[in-house]
Amino acid sequence: MNRLTLISVCFFFLLFSCGGTHSNNSVTDLASETLIMPGAWQTEQYFPLLENKTIALVGNHSSLIGDVHLADSLLNAGFHLKKVFSPEHGFRGEAAHGEYVKSGIDEQTGLQVVSLYGANRRPSPSDLEGIDLIIFDIQDVGTRFYTYISTMSYVMEEAARMDIPMLILDRPNPNGHFIDGPIREDKHTSFVGLHPIPIVHGMTVAEYARMVNGEGWLGEGLKCQLHIVKVKNYERDMYYELPVAPSPNLPNMTSIMLYPFICLFEGTEISLGRGTDYPFQIYGHPDLPADVFPFQFTPTPRRAAPTPPQEGKLCNGIDLRTDNPAGLMGISKVDLDPLLKAYHHFPRKEKFFNNFFDRLAGTSVLKEQIKQGKTEEQIRASWKQDVEYFRQMRKPYLLYPDLAH
Repeated sequence: MNRLTLISVCFFFLLFSCGGTHSNNSVTDLASETLIMPGAWQTEQYFPLLENKTIALVGNHSSLIGDVHLADSLLNAGFHLKKVFSPEHGFRGEAAHGEYVKSGIDEQTGLQVVSLYGANRRPSPSDLEGIDLIIFDIQDVGTRFYTYISTMSYVMEEAARMDIPMLILDRPNPNGHFIDGPIREDKHTSFVGLHPIPIVHGMTVAEYARMVNGEGWLGEGLKCQLHIVKVKNYERDMYYELPVAPSPNLPNMTSIMLYPFICLFEGTEISLGRGTDYPFQIYGHPDLPADVFPFQFTPTPRRAAPTPPQEGKLCNGIDLRTDNPAGLMGISKVDLDPLLKAYHHFPRKEKFFNNFFDRLAGTSVLKEQIKQGKTEEQIRASWKQDVEYFRQMRKPYLLYPDLAH
């Protein structure tokens, strides 16, 4: 039995032993032809590409095959995995939002970990020296301001400069069932808005990488050589329950489904639950009226939120939690109602927004529309044409059937 055959046998034994990404983890589900299978699971598709290669992995705690980390799988299979590049929150996914992440040695594997959310946001030529192939495998949540796609874009750029191919092991987008929000304006380019796309783009990371290449967003005529392993049995209107929290403050599917619009509160004085057990599932502020905002909570420091907004203050707010996160797919828009409601009742409107809001929104227009008292329908109409243009622009890069609309 050759090594690749042995690897495949061991891999499928592992899957049947440890379960899959669905909550019941049954052998029947794993054997089903309709099971959603992320790219990383399909070792037969990419292990042959790794033979005799020196490999770097762009990954974190979500880079899993079943319950086993991809790095462990590669090392156990005898491949030459030389180093890891880690995004925001670090390789093990434990660093807080915005926390400086140092490079170092991973204690569990002994691998060199180069942080791309510390002193540098992109790998240097010396970091890539001797690397034959870069693997990207990170679970994204489908929004412009979730920084994993910015990390991917910077790695693509530097890989293209050094003529190093990238292998993208695709994963489902839990918010892939809709496209919405204002298009990022050039003057608001940042790490939370690297490219001119709407807040919710409706693409997987592999599709997005194809768009980055195709639209020339790497600059200087650069194109990154991409190899992609698609997700099996995936359609973008499927509800997909992530096997692990993609970052410390998105602890469950409710937070992930609410994230595309509740994250805009990061650009205001309003707490969105950092420093509580329910981040991105509640929102509030001490100065909001308790009769309109009856849910009370007090943010306190914790590992995932060392200095949460409104720390130690009793906030009056709204509880958006649900026992049926799949039902939140019915929203299918950047819901502005919570933001408009909070602004309407906030007593010191000149203090409501902070300097981060325009970068999150990707535009200066949204803030002004809210200040002017525009309705949600009026605001949404202002970006409808741009969203439709983007919807058409992305079509050549899609790997899975497009959304009906």
